[in-house]
Amino acid sequence: MSKNKRMLLGFAAPAVVVVLTLGFQEAGPGTGAGASIESPFDAERSFRDLETVVAFGARPSGSENLARTRDYIVSELASAGLDPQLDVFVARTPIGEIEMANIRAIRDGTSGDGAIAVAGHYDTKRFDFSFLGANDGGSSTAVVLELARITADLELEHDLEFIFFDGEEAVLDWTATDSLYGSRYDIARRFEAGALEDLKALILVDMIGDRDLTVLEEAASSDWLKTLIWETADRLGYGEHFGNTPSFIEDDHVPYLRAGIDAINLIDFDYPYWHSPGDTLDKTSADSLKVIGDVLYHALPDIDAQSLP
Repeated sequence: MSKNKRMLLGFAAPAVVVVLTLGFQEAGPGTGAGASIESPFDAERSFRDLETVVAFGARPSGSENLARTRDYIVSELASAGLDPQLDVFVARTPIGEIEMANIRAIRDGTSGDGAIAVAGHYDTKRFDFSFLGANDGGSSTAVVLELARITADLELEHDLEFIFFDGEEAVLDWTATDSLYGSRYDIARRFEAGALEDLKALILVDMIGDRDLTVLEEAASSDWLKTLIWETADRLGYGEHFGNTPSFIEDDHVPYLRAGIDAINLIDFDYPYWHSPGDTLDKTSADSLKVIGDVLYHALPDIDAQSLP
């Protein structure tokens, strides 16, 4: 498998060492038991976000199209009553220094003690063709953005942090230093601020817009988060979209796991158009976005409760 995405034969989480190297077939949602349980996740609005992002074109780190995408995300977060922040950094890549920027926004919890993060990447892989990344980069952006809008009514004790990572994709070929620029930077930023332990859990979404949605069981992800999210999916009638064959995927959750933070990656890696010109809007589905949005909306209060001391 190409190094440009990150299926691993094994995973070992080393001790905490932070080094800053910047260098369905489509079906209507809820077809099973419990499907009457709904959330305010607006699938049509989320899909409009996806359409808007894809219309910007290819969005590799450092590009004008990604800057336009960033402006759109920031504007939508502000419209949702949040205060988006840009974490700008310079990444040292195999083709030289590239300025990148993570986007973060925080919805305050009731206790002010720690945070739970919901995250995804908004960049696309750099190719010699116009890679639109509707699923790979677009779908995660759309889901995290809609969750940022609809969670104001969730009374969580922890802060809810929304993160849009820049530089998830390798600039050339996937290596330990040419990948995950934004998440590695975020870990280093928190470590340097003495705030790493304030993050109680991270939920990562990636490539979850596939019309034939099956979220794999990412084997390195924290067991309690997997159990809770899979049980929520079953309760909502979405269990058919959550697989049970463990596979290791290296993604933006890995730097957090290595830093000792509980994390999970929700990803559909069985996607025939991955890193190809075919990763276009017609391969995605608003229903798939809603499956993930509904499950996370309903799982967050339980994740919040289980993260308490």
